[in-house]
Amino acid sequence: MAKRILVPLDESPLAEVAVPLVADIARGSGATVRLLQVAPVPRSRVSEGGRVLANADKEMARLEAEGLDYLHTVEVQFEGALDVECVVRFGDPVAEILLEAEAFGADLIAVTTEGRSAVGRALLGSVVEQVVRKADVQVMLIRPGRLGL
Repeated sequence: MAKRILVPLDESPLAEVAVPLVADIARGSGATVRLLQVAPVPRSRVSEGGRVLANADKEMARLEAEGLDYLHTVEVQFEGALDVECVVRFGDPVAEILLEAEAFGADLIAVTTEGRSAVGRALLGSVVEQVVRKADVQVMLIRPGRLGL
């Protein structure tokens, strides 16, 4: 049974479909859950006149705060009965999910997928598909249509 579950979220309702199922699994096994959001690396924003509107450090702090706020709203669904951690990382989503799985010592990554056909997966190469191919740990794919969601 999984003891450390990583749940990457991107603020989409599709991704959040995994949360209730992971919460049930974690309650049953006493697992620790880490909710992860990966944001793009911010760059300094400059006006047309060359004036710096926001430097990258401040943008990163803002994005991290917003990401943590979002993750904490999702954390509420775990009803405080579990050990849930929230982290925001910056960079390529696939690379950061895999790095976080290793750093966290995850034995399961839980993600939601739309369940495209093999042709759709090959053409689109989604983040989920790349995580499945590259992960060193088990990846649980949750298809909302199969759950009646």
